[in-house]
Amino acid sequence: MKNPWQIMWREVYGDKLAFVSLVVFFAIVFVAYAWSLSFSVDDVERMYLLRRNQPPCREFWLGTDMVGRDMVVQLVVGARNSFTIAFVVSFATAGIGIFVGLLAGVYGGRLDNILMRVIDFFIMLPTFMVTIVLITMLPSTPVMLGAVLTLFGWLGMARGIRMVALRQSALDYVRASKTLGTPNIVIIFREVLPNIVSFMVVSLTLTIANTIGIETGLTFLGFGMPFTTPSLGTLIAQAANPAALQNRPWQWLPAALLILVVTMCINYVGQALNRAVDVKRRRR
Repeated sequence: MKNPWQIMWREVYGDKLAFVSLVVFFAIVFVAYAWSLSFSVDDVERMYLLRRNQPPCREFWLGTDMVGRDMVVQLVVGARNSFTIAFVVSFATAGIGIFVGLLAGVYGGRLDNILMRVIDFFIMLPTFMVTIVLITMLPSTPVMLGAVLTLFGWLGMARGIRMVALRQSALDYVRASKTLGTPNIVIIFREVLPNIVSFMVVSLTLTIANTIGIETGLTFLGFGMPFTTPSLGTLIAQAANPAALQNRPWQWLPAALLILVVTMCINYVGQALNRAVDVKRRRR
């Protein structure tokens, strides 16, 4: 019997579009992190005041922004920063969501009721507006932005993991283990967790794309990353200037295209992983 990782790999590898998307995504991430190592802090902050709003040329491949910063440097470092926030927030929210969801799904009873009522309370809140309020009150730093996004990001993951864990807990082999007196913590790690790996990977994959979108949206509205810290959101935010939107597409279009490509890649890979979870849709 193939393990979940083999099943997921077979689905992705068997779908040419999903496989190409996976390769492109990892290539973009690798280039962003590797290329950014060649840039120092001075390179990121350097302003060519006499070359502001410079169109693409031999010296500046993607031109300069409104304060004279090299757009290539801003795009590469900005992509790295956005990917870092997306990965850190996604793994943090996944860790919290998986932990809470497994506790609620396997232990059940009063603990399940308490955890679900807490999650229901937070889900009923206008989380996007609360996020904006918290970001406004707290220092405008990448760490604070990541912490606020993590604060509400785990709720959906926890509900999804709980649902899958409840289904697993109702199976005969798990009920037999409970009847034999096996501790719930052992059941979680030995019997439930290995059987929901596929669902966790799918949720994590989609969370990464969602986090990139949220960071970009918040920054575009002026509540995300500060202008002095490059990110895909800060580059897209330059399109808020009508002059830049109409006459200087090199300042925001590359970041917009990069977000589009990354989001589409994650979406195609996520579709293949979804098939891996669903036995009826799985490739034979």
